[in-house]
Amino acid sequence: MSVTIKDVAKKAGVSPSTVSRVLSNHPRISRETSRKVKIILDEMGYHPNIMAQSLVSKTTNSICVILPKSAEELFLNSFFMELVRGIVTQANRSGYDVVLSSGGSEQEEIDVVSRLINGKRVDGAILLYSRKDDPVVEFLHSNNHPFVLIGRSDKYPDLLSVDNDNVQAAYDATKHMISFGHKRIGFVSGPPNHVVSIDRLKGYQRALEESGLEMRKDWIVEGEFLQESGYRAMSFFMSLPERPTALVVVDDLVSFGVLRGLHELGFKVPDDLSIVSFNNISIAEFSNPPISSIDIGIYNLGYTASQALIQSIQHQGETQFQKRHIIPHRLVIRESSILPVVDQKNHQI
Repeated sequence: MSVTIKDVAKKAGVSPSTVSRVLSNHPRISRETSRKVKIILDEMGYHPNIMAQSLVSKTTNSICVILPKSAEELFLNSFFMELVRGIVTQANRSGYDVVLSSGGSEQEEIDVVSRLINGKRVDGAILLYSRKDDPVVEFLHSNNHPFVLIGRSDKYPDLLSVDNDNVQAAYDATKHMISFGHKRIGFVSGPPNHVVSIDRLKGYQRALEESGLEMRKDWIVEGEFLQESGYRAMSFFMSLPERPTALVVVDDLVSFGVLRGLHELGFKVPDDLSIVSFNNISIAEFSNPPISSIDIGIYNLGYTASQALIQSIQHQGETQFQKRHIIPHRLVIRESSILPVVDQKNHQI
């Protein structure tokens, strides 16, 4: 037979309403009383009836995460797994469950979000990336649904969002290459409708302009956040009459494709081409050679997004909360962008 709130209250010597307040983390319950009740809850193996609580509170204590539509992009890129790990960790600590979902198209994503939120199955949503003129953002914003965007929106700059300063991050990555004497620096970008691709391209351009270096269109290649995009880009770059000596690559996974393409073409990193990338996923350190990468705090992005969304759900209607959260970045320098000392003296770039 399941344990009830009345059973717990009787053993704790408090009223059932006090037990209910402890379960909801009510601020007026003293720490001593809360601790005492929680110990008894654990001892008796009490589990709250989530459906009954939802009927009373009109909340579900659940949030949804809208995943990339490409399964390959999701499961092959550990960036998203680390992001979700941060989201789930913080949600669990706040007593929330996480529902993962995705759609094969933008319309399917809208349908999924609408079904989950309007069907009262979740209290809010986290979007893992931001796109220009994103219809999913438009839908959530126009219907006043709680959500947080990992990225930013040009159309709605005051949206609840968590991001890096991607312009500055790409600027720093490009200046790192410039500091080693590179003058011909290419850029391997992501999808052109993704805001992160746009911002990182801006940072790359700004660094070149400030240093008086040429930015050539044939040194910029767009693709997806997939290893195959980096692999294909190398056939193009290394066949140019005047090719770059260094590359800024939009994502570590894309960089792995760059390394594979260069190896098959007979080129060495960093001897023939230096590389710096973004995200600093765990396996970047173990590639051959290890990849220099901008660490963007992936786990913290997810953790902060989850925290910001849950706070907004719990305090709907209040306006004092910080809307935009910027997670700091740092450059982690490894072998892919540093020539051996002897080669630095003799290498003409």
